[in-house]
Amino acid sequence: MPLTAAVISGLQKFVLYETRARFFLVGSNQAQTCHRVLKIDRTEPKDLVIIDDKHVYSQQEVRELLGRLDLGNRTKMGQKGSSGLSRAVSAFGIVGFVRFLEGYYLVLITKRRKVADIGGHSIYKIEDTNMIYIPNDSVRVTHPDEARYVRIFQNVDLSSNFYFSYSYDLSHSLQYNMMVLQAPYESEEGEVEVTATNKQDSFDIFEDEGLPTQVVQGIKNEPYDKYVWNCRLWEKVKETLHADWLLYIIHGFCGQSKLLIYGRPVHVSLIARRSSRFAGTRFLKRGANCEGDVANEVETEQIIHDASVMSFRNGSYSSYVQVRGSVPLYWSQDISTMMPKPPIRLDQADPYAHVAALHFDQMLRRFGSPIIILNLVKKREKRKHEKILSDELYPAVLNLNQFLPPDHAIDYIAWDMAKYTKSKLCNVLDRLSMIAENVVKRTGFFVNRSDFHCHSLRPDERWGDLGGRLTSTGRVQTGVLRTNCVDCLDRTNTAQFMVGKCALAYQLYALGMIDKPKLQFDTDCVRLFEELYEDHGDTLSLQYGGSQLVHRVKTYRKIAPWTQHSKDIMQTLSRYYSNAFSDADRQDAINLFLQVYQPADNKPHLWELPTDFYLHQSNTLSLLQERRSYTYWWSEGVLTYLPVPYDEVPCEENRKKVLLKRVNRFDESIDIYTEFYKPYELTSFDDTFCISMTNSAREFMPKTVGVDPSPFTVRKPEETAKSISKSSKDETVLQRKTAASAPPPPSEEAVSSSSEDDSEEDREDDGSASQRSTPIKLAESGDSVRTQEEPQPMKEPYGLSLSEPLADADLLTYHRFAHLGQNQHKVEKSDDPPEYRPSDHVINLLPVSYFSGDSIYEVCVPRVSGETRELFEAHVQAAHGTIRNLVREDMLMYREYIKNRYM
Repeated sequence: MPLTAAVISGLQKFVLYETRARFFLVGSNQAQTCHRVLKIDRTEPKDLVIIDDKHVYSQQEVRELLGRLDLGNRTKMGQKGSSGLSRAVSAFGIVGFVRFLEGYYLVLITKRRKVADIGGHSIYKIEDTNMIYIPNDSVRVTHPDEARYVRIFQNVDLSSNFYFSYSYDLSHSLQYNMMVLQAPYESEEGEVEVTATNKQDSFDIFEDEGLPTQVVQGIKNEPYDKYVWNCRLWEKVKETLHADWLLYIIHGFCGQSKLLIYGRPVHVSLIARRSSRFAGTRFLKRGANCEGDVANEVETEQIIHDASVMSFRNGSYSSYVQVRGSVPLYWSQDISTMMPKPPIRLDQADPYAHVAALHFDQMLRRFGSPIIILNLVKKREKRKHEKILSDELYPAVLNLNQFLPPDHAIDYIAWDMAKYTKSKLCNVLDRLSMIAENVVKRTGFFVNRSDFHCHSLRPDERWGDLGGRLTSTGRVQTGVLRTNCVDCLDRTNTAQFMVGKCALAYQLYALGMIDKPKLQFDTDCVRLFEELYEDHGDTLSLQYGGSQLVHRVKTYRKIAPWTQHSKDIMQTLSRYYSNAFSDADRQDAINLFLQVYQPADNKPHLWELPTDFYLHQSNTLSLLQERRSYTYWWSEGVLTYLPVPYDEVPCEENRKKVLLKRVNRFDESIDIYTEFYKPYELTSFDDTFCISMTNSAREFMPKTVGVDPSPFTVRKPEETAKSISKSSKDETVLQRKTAASAPPPPSEEAVSSSSEDDSEEDREDDGSASQRSTPIKLAESGDSVRTQEEPQPMKEPYGLSLSEPLADADLLTYHRFAHLGQNQHKVEKSDDPPEYRPSDHVINLLPVSYFSGDSIYEVCVPRVSGETRELFEAHVQAAHGTIRNLVREDMLMYREYIKNRYM
């Protein structure tokens, strides 16, 4: 079988030239050795006429072509000043063509920024775009509502979280892209294009020896339309243009950070793909449509790869995919009441779970089995709100499972996360860790490497129970976790982080980076991963809910700073304002951008529609031609290959989606080395993306000498690089203010213990660590002598001179401070001198302790009742082995504890 490689788009730089009659769009590859020309007619007022010149030009040929066009379009021959061909704009890609009520517009990407790199394949974020009207002003037929449609279309900010790549298919997972490269292909199938290259463009070291040239099959697969946001913008011209002109963009999030393991670079990437079907804003898009597409559906993929080896063929790569999405039912919320939580209503009765069947059929095709549902909505409420969804979803899953084989049934996990958060008896993240461990063991994950020898040297019992499917080259993930709450924002992001953290441990273990598949909180690795997930959650929350996350991972760990509460309130208000006042305009912009609504003269305008329900529910506008079976609700062929996803099976249907191109192994269309390193350009090393990306050693590891550089070492919050990076002056001022305003801490452990996962050794070393963290600047010998000879005045450090008489205002301030310290945990004494008794304008603190006298001066033993003393004696006897007989109340309490803790 010949080698395979992903085809790199041959058009990455564009220049738009214009004349009075035509636009000439000249596209070239990165090295500007191959050029193509696109001719766009400007004389048609409402039609789009495009001619794709199939010829591939060299740089010299395209210059001669532009020169002839310039010469032929001048108004007077021989006048160099009146050029007939002018350069309009430079770009890096085409988003597509769109028309409202007048002529067509051309949308170009004018600025880009590299945000990630996966195996040498660069991923870019759109930074700026340009929308160019195609028809000439002389033939333009104006319409009074055209400008309003343009403003609505531009409300979709393309510079906000839209991503593309010239060589990597972002609409598919890494597992799919690599499985396509590994699948066997025959030369007769697909589109076969043998390219002949000149000796000037490439060379073959075996050519002079008479040996055959090695042929590589370049592969280009069709994108997954569900996660592509500009598919409709290419519909008009997709069939007539060469594939290199087509650039597909995704919407969501893309972030990458570098994890340094003793100098070995490991790239941690997070890619979120937002579905373009049934897309919209929070209260305007709930549940699912008639085709099984749900609101706020996002596929999140975490990719781990050893950056020391770049290529897909020789490198080590691993990925794990999980999904979030609204509950797949017909439901909505009435926003006309202007309530923070509008009541949930079920719009249509679906006794046979038809819409849920369509949704899970899509998931079985793309992910295989098992499909695991993690439902985080509330189960106990005074007034039924979220519970309505659980009462409908669970019977729907039961109905669908009775027709599936038991081995591939849909798993349903219902867990009231909000209730457990309020409970003091259980830890939310501990429970999520147990769920995550179970999920990852069942679905497995993708890795393109077989087990390392270190796995046999240091075996782990959990590694043998791992699910998924073993292949000759590694492992494949089968199945997926689908997480949802009501909004799929705050609770869902925390749950996905815990599952991702568990999967990250297995991925690093599979790549031979750690000795056991377990990661602790408060390590550089987990902090880096948590920061990625918080950025991911904030971005998705802004897109759907209009504000950043309200509850974060630190909130559920209960280590969030006290200032976080006020930030949460502001985010809640921001989300409410966005939902009430701006979501309708954003929804109109999304409908227009995705071409769900296409303006026409004989249709009502977009802003005149009372609802967009009919735009997203196609069955309301036409009669059903055929009705799917309620029992055999899956697509044909899906069950045959389970647990492997049908989309990844090398069957005839999937082979038609792949285009083959036989090329020389040195052809630039598959040369990822030249594409990544650009040896023909002068590049500054400091400006490269690998230097500017987030680095665990630079951003999180302490700069103190002698600290363990391992990113898997548990550190305290004050030991991180971000907290130590402050200047010593700011720290001294901050400590001075803290010491002057705050009472002494009740214990060293309460301050230094950063999380519930800290070990006992960490707690024993709290005292020394707190001393080390105090910024004390040791003076040199010369400095000490100078200090003794020239004493520092008191006014500079203390703000006053003690040798001078104090003013009455300063003395009153001191009395207030002393009063606060004395009354922090004690009852006000009545035998104080009259001048020190608190006046009306002094703050009086209420006692918060059961001790009658509790201060730094004295402690009085409190009086306790006999029942309390008996309870204490029973605890002491239990410690010595004497246990009293259990009563019925004790058994009920123990059962409730076990139920809340483990069930």
